[in-house]
Amino acid sequence: MSLYQALCQDLQAHPKRWLVTGVAGFIGSSILQKLLELDQTVVGLDNFSTGSPANLENVRLGLPAGAWERFTFIEGDTRNLETCQRACQGAEVVLHQAALGSVPRSIKDPIASHQSNVDGLLNMLVAARDAGVRRMAYASSSSVYGDDPGLPKVEARTGRPLSPYALTKVIGEQYAAIFARTYGFKTLGFRYFNVFGLRQNPNGPYAAVMPKWLQALIDGETCTIHGDGETSRDFCYIANAVQANLLVSAAPEGSLGEVFNVSYGGTTSLTKLYWMIADRLATAQPGFQRKDPIYGPWREGDIQHSQADLSKIKAHLGYEPTHSVAQGLDELVPWFAARAAQV
Repeated sequence: MSLYQALCQDLQAHPKRWLVTGVAGFIGSSILQKLLELDQTVVGLDNFSTGSPANLENVRLGLPAGAWERFTFIEGDTRNLETCQRACQGAEVVLHQAALGSVPRSIKDPIASHQSNVDGLLNMLVAARDAGVRRMAYASSSSVYGDDPGLPKVEARTGRPLSPYALTKVIGEQYAAIFARTYGFKTLGFRYFNVFGLRQNPNGPYAAVMPKWLQALIDGETCTIHGDGETSRDFCYIANAVQANLLVSAAPEGSLGEVFNVSYGGTTSLTKLYWMIADRLATAQPGFQRKDPIYGPWREGDIQHSQADLSKIKAHLGYEPTHSVAQGLDELVPWFAARAAQV
């Protein structure tokens, strides 16, 4: 039995009270689903700026009878300190997922990204500290590695940030470290590497690549790959990100105040990813016709290659990713195709 499996059994035997911010988002709603399946009590906070009520409804419909009654939703914004204080009351563990993602979005509107990702995090740190929260995890990003050329990415070595979004995550990590050193407040940061999975929004100008391509291919459109297609990423299936967040509740004292990479630990080029998606759609959707992608200009603020070193999170938290990119796509593509057929 893995440490994570043992933790899940222990949580069911000894439930805790959790706060999940950004709970209506793709990652937040996935964490919510797992916590409620494990009989936990959860408060969720979201302002629906990027999250969706449909995500919460999707979670509710997939739960066993009675599980939803252990969930309390607060519609509000982490940029408001009083809202954060209200949400933190009674929470033992806070999982702070609320943020404005997307490098291009931050380049277009750096003020909005700063307010959500820096001011929002600072409010949550203050509110959670003052409420006596036992520990708090927060979402950082692999974007903090910036122009550092080294692979795989090791937590102790970062370069210069390449976008306002990346800078907000750097500042957030520094704030959390200050709270750990100055106030003894127990924080853990997770540098997510290109998380993908169920309920990820395919629409809008800042949609992530996987849901965007899936929707485009289902609609018969041609997909654009930025650059020469050899750009590579360490894509992380959502189940792996959920595991990391639940491990927070049992994190040893020596891990608190630290940041950790969260991913699978592999690398996939964008061209390879495209054909992995197309091949699975051909199986999931009768009549689907594969078509070649087109290649467009490089996207400003992007890094060319990214891969996570997972030594630290494995050693400190006992993290072991359960899904490769291929295994994640095996779950995602049929789900996405079936959902698209119902619309």
